Amino acid sequence: MTAFVALLRGINVGGATTLAMADLRRIAAEAGLANVRTHIASGNLLFESDLGEPALKRMIEERLEALTGRRIPVCLRSAAEMAAVAAANPFADRPGNRTVAIFLDAPPPADAAETAKGAAGERIAPGVREIYVFYPDGQGRSKLQIPAAREGTARNMNTVAKLTAMLRG
Repeated sequence: MTAFVALLRGINVGGATTLAMADLRRIAAEAGLANVRTHIASGNLLFESDLGEPALKRMIEERLEALTGRRIPVCLRSAAEMAAVAAANPFADRPGNRTVAIFLDAPPPADAAETAKGAAGERIAPGVREIYVFYPDGQGRSKLQIPAAREGTARNMNTVAKLTAMLRG
């Protein structure tokens, strides 16, 4: 079995879509996923499965929509992919709570940084299926808009490190 993390977009942030982590764990277990657990309340589901990424993504998104009545996008990463995201952080010398990986389903376009708007000191770097951003003044104050990241979901590097450790153990 492969260990995965499903990163749910827009859960328990700003009040738009709330989801109890107990409900998330329940629907994952009912779907036959193994070793199901969550980390913090922002939609980080860890589990093991023999299924491939496309089937898992479709299954989790369908079950979430059935539960909530809303489409909740999910980005999946295997344990190895999550470790690679953590290792590839181009801003590793910056605070982990001010650096994020924006997880995407596909590689970011080559011009992702150039098409960003509202930058005021933020630094942007593409990854494999991520966009890394360093927010020197914090993400909450930033006016940065990255069109290529609209369908993604962000996790700060402290959370990425914790998820990576949880996937290993």
